Amino acid sequence: MNLVDIYFKMKKDVQYIEDELEKSIDTDMRELNQSATHLLKAGGKRIRPVFVLLGGKWGNYDVKRLKHVAVPLELIHMASLVHDDVIDDADKRRGKDTVRMKWDNKVAMYAGDYIFARALAIAAELPIPQLHQILSNAMVELCKGEIEQVKDLKNWDQNFRTYLRRIKRKTALLIAISCQLGAVASGASEELIRKMYWYGYNVGMAFQITDDILDFTGTEKQLGKPAGSDLVNGNITLPALYTAHFGRTRDRFQTWMKEETFWDHVDEAIHLIRSDEGIAFSQQLAERYIARAHAILRDLPNNQAKTSLSGIADFIIERKF
Repeated sequence: MNLVDIYFKMKKDVQYIEDELEKSIDTDMRELNQSATHLLKAGGKRIRPVFVLLGGKWGNYDVKRLKHVAVPLELIHMASLVHDDVIDDADKRRGKDTVRMKWDNKVAMYAGDYIFARALAIAAELPIPQLHQILSNAMVELCKGEIEQVKDLKNWDQNFRTYLRRIKRKTALLIAISCQLGAVASGASEELIRKMYWYGYNVGMAFQITDDILDFTGTEKQLGKPAGSDLVNGNITLPALYTAHFGRTRDRFQTWMKEETFWDHVDEAIHLIRSDEGIAFSQQLAERYIARAHAILRDLPNNQAKTSLSGIADFIIERKF
């Protein structure tokens, strides 16, 4: 089962969430409304809302209840993208002008803050203390991940553990709680809630590692931005980190770092990373996370939700965009 099949089976509820997303950011302040809507219309896989809906299948499924989780989680993700683009001075996202490019950094920052605030307001309509504790903790961790990324820009001394902790906070945690909070909102058992979290965590780690691989191996058309953009912006991801310290061409990297000339050779470095061992190492690690996700699913009852979650895990490791 591929991602299109999964989305097709959930088409009605996914469209309902999409409509609710549009309503959630509507405001009579023209510039705020336009900037927030611009990001929403840029598209995206909406994978976090889908995970909420699938997590909700393990209890009493009610899409009108789950929207109070699905919409906020996608809004939090959207807000973090707006802020990321300001930090990275990014001009394009998904092939379209970023909010900061179309307006300016000030509008982008306030648009991101507005989207965050709307997320909290919508989640507050569901009176489940556990849900709010999990959500608030995730937002704190997300901010820590953002700060860590800024701190580690152009830092070749970081290790794999630092990288993995950062992607957990920036990406995996939000996917993990999407699965978890769908189960929480539907009244699923504590065991299922826990398993949904760990399935989502492993899938989320693989998702970001795959993103970091694609940043080097994808085309500009596939990525909506030039290949190697992360490294050009100083964000050192796993393929680059492995190549620089353990790859066949590490001597070249080490010389550049010693002479403090690496950033004069970044285009050549991108070319070397594409053909070195860092890509294969990263792919193998992503596959290990997906194997763990599948292992968690094996213990769950056989139903359509399990089939869909398994299919999404396979898509994440095989995707080209």
